[in-house]
Amino acid sequence: MGKFKLVLAAMTAALISYPAFAEGPNYRVDPSWPKQLPNNWIIGQIGGMTVDAQDNIWVFQRPRSLRDVDLAAKKNARCCQAAPSVMEFDSAGNVVSAWGGPGMVADWPDTEHGILVDGKNNVWLTGSGNKDGTLLKFTRDGKFLTKFGHQGPTAGSQDTTALGGVASIALDPQANELFMSDGYFNHRVIVLDADTLAFKRMWGAYGKPPTDMKLPNYNPASPQFANPVHCVRIANDGLVYVCDRTNDRIQVFRKDGTFVKEFPIRPTTHGTGSSYDLAFWPDRNQTWMIIADGADGEAVIVRRSDGKEVGSFGHYGKQAGQFHNVHQIVADSKGNIYTGEVDTGMRVQKFVPDMTPAK
Repeated sequence: MGKFKLVLAAMTAALISYPAFAEGPNYRVDPSWPKQLPNNWIIGQIGGMTVDAQDNIWVFQRPRSLRDVDLAAKKNARCCQAAPSVMEFDSAGNVVSAWGGPGMVADWPDTEHGILVDGKNNVWLTGSGNKDGTLLKFTRDGKFLTKFGHQGPTAGSQDTTALGGVASIALDPQANELFMSDGYFNHRVIVLDADTLAFKRMWGAYGKPPTDMKLPNYNPASPQFANPVHCVRIANDGLVYVCDRTNDRIQVFRKDGTFVKEFPIRPTTHGTGSSYDLAFWPDRNQTWMIIADGADGEAVIVRRSDGKEVGSFGHYGKQAGQFHNVHQIVADSKGNIYTGEVDTGMRVQKFVPDMTPAK
């Protein structure tokens, strides 16, 4: 029996490992993360993810994406109950806290998406539905504090009083500014003061004024962002990275919106696009970016200096270590990668690197 277990373990390890690459970290999936959820909970599509200062992983999931067949009340069965929208996990996969959901406050988003936990333990939330024009601020334990914007169809990418389907939120703690990729209906990055929520500035592709001109997707030279503008991340050196998802590219800016450079990411990809989200490898120089490529069902590792692809992991599918519409990707301080899936994927996964980031 012991020999059988050893053989089975070896076979399992082979199934969930990936080919090694000469440059960058190699990853293997941790199929034990997360642990079984408490309270008979299940989760829906993963709208957003973030990592806090304690390396806890926060998930903003969509209870309304669950089907009747998934829910006990709809089928007179034991399993299951929709989990709260906001969930906090530790690195071992335990649920630390959970709260929120449709109806919690009047402006709760129709489609849960962006989440950020800042250094003051404020939790910021946004949505990507066609009426989601609001940024919400809560305490860590879910007490509502304030908001920016209002629910309702967007007034366009020049409007400075509301949002238009924000996918992602980043904080510049030095300037105390919030950056948002806005997003699903607007075509811009917008920046607010993190205390007063006063509008500061905004820009479109190449640092130009944002417009709502209709342009075809899958054009890595498009003069404007397509929908959705799907991620915004700020590197340690102050550069701002923006995912122009269905144009298969990442554009890089200074914090004032000045365009610096761009990287095509698998530029022949159609469908839902190749540049969903990105996480920085947490070494001193953030040498690599790990990019969620939802259309291809892989995590792509590229050099941050020049955008060259140096590795990948995952494969389209529903088994451990595979992806069915990988939508979100974050990294903790040890270089562990956490991913979240939409469509019928509806799960989070953890991937462990074979190297330690140089601090």
